[in-house]
Amino acid sequence: MDVAIIMGSDSDWGVVKSAVEFLKDFGVEVEATVASAHRTPNKVQEFVKNCDAQDVKVFIAAAGCAAHLAGVVASYTVKPVIGIPINSEPLKGMDALLSTVQMPSGIPVATMAINGAKNAAIFAAQILALSNDDIKKKLEDYRADMAKEVEKKAENIKTALSATTIGFKCQSECNL
Repeated sequence: MDVAIIMGSDSDWGVVKSAVEFLKDFGVEVEATVASAHRTPNKVQEFVKNCDAQDVKVFIAAAGCAAHLAGVVASYTVKPVIGIPINSEPLKGMDALLSTVQMPSGIPVATMAINGAKNAAIFAAQILALSNDDIKKKLEDYRADMAKEVEKKAENIKTALSATTIGFKCQSECNL
């Protein structure tokens, strides 16, 4: 298995699902579970230790509110941990973002944007690409496809602008 994903709640699945789909599209083996840093700390520890024993290469931890999950995961492994702060009311994910990004020196967590599951998956794939040429090639193709999409959108805007005429009522009287 390549990537282990742990969510603090099953309500996080709506955000995390896009990361799982992205990784699976890239041929990355993924395991996911729900365990809470506060309510089931022993389950978190057991999951991380079992994944380490299975040679998981990257962990992704998603949690809202106090969002200590990524830090707790990082405390049990020396492998990369990517945190996804989840938007949960009432603070719109800012509490989760700050809890995830403000790790003490020595136990780092790579922190994505609030609800940034897709970027977490891309970052995990970039880590895996260091030793996997297939994933590296897929990432290169993915970026090339994104660039093509941007160029197509730019062309669409150019076409839309050339089709739009802006007329002035005072064409001959105005000193333009």
